[in-house]
This record gives sequence, structure tokens and C-alpha cells, in this order.
Amino acid sequence: MSQIVVDLQRLYLHNDRVKTNADDVWDALVSLVMDSRTDWRREACRMTGLPFNQIRALKRIGAGPLTLAALADSMIVDAPAATVAVNGLEKAGLVVRTPHPTNTRAKLVELTPAGRQTLDAAMSVADKPPRALTALSAADLRTLAEVVEQLTEPAHNAPVRRKSGPHA
Repeated sequence: MSQIVVDLQRLYLHNDRVKTNADDVWDALVSLVMDSRTDWRREACRMTGLPFNQIRALKRIGAGPLTLAALADSMIVDAPAATVAVNGLEKAGLVVRTPHPTNTRAKLVELTPAGRQTLDAAMSVADKPPRALTALSAADLRTLAEVVEQLTEPAHNAPVRRKSGPHA
């Protein structure tokens, strides 16, 4: 019983800071992740010589060939932005466009061996968790892991279009 009282007291004492609106929680979560990945992004760009939008595209294409439309959708950018990224990757010899097997109007974009090496180099850059995460207690980390697991289950993982989004 005392554990419940402690947890309730903790929630009550911090209630003015606890966000309960999904949009506010999402914004805070995205900010935490994006703001803490600056060093990783900078180092991945340095290692590959690519701008970050091309690394993002390369990562998605690395999971398997994609049409430009599917790539744009997965990056949450418009088709011209995806085309610009692919044009740069193609010019660098990192991707190729091949005919789509069932849609003669579409092309698939896939990695070349050099593209796979570049993607591997980018993904080899250490991506350390932010201090705020490493400072959590084991119990809080366990709770967070449980919530993240719920959020990443297939039923909850359907794409959602955001009203706005400066976050990559």
C-alpha cells in the first residue's frame, strides 16, 4: 500500500509538469530524440560525406527497394524532395533505379554495393542515449520500455499524418 501512496504523491507533486495530451507528449518525445541526436547526425554526415536527408533516404532504401512515392511517404517528405535525395545518391553511385516488376510507370530505387557500404558506415556511428535517459532509475527505464513496446506494436504502428513536422 505504501508504494502506491508514494507513486501517487510523486504524480501529485509533479502534476503541473506531467503532460497528458498526446500531442504534447509526442512533441516532448520528438524533441528529446531529435535534440539528443545532433552529434550522431553530424558524425554520420562526416563519415559518409552525405547530407543528412540522403542518409535518411539511404537507410530506408537499405531495408529493400522502394518506389520514389514509397520513399517520400516513409520519409514524410514530398515527392520532389525524395527525388532530389535519390538524384544525389544516384550521382554518387550509391543507388540505382530499376524497372518496377509490375508497374511499368514506376521505378524501384535500390542500393548498390557502395550504397550498402556507405549505409553500414553511417549506422556504425555510436548513437548514445541522452543523459536524461541514462539518469533514469531501473524501475523508470522498465516502465518506459513497456510503454515503448506498446507504442511499437503493429496495431499502434500505423502511419499517422501529423499536422506539421519540422522533425526528420
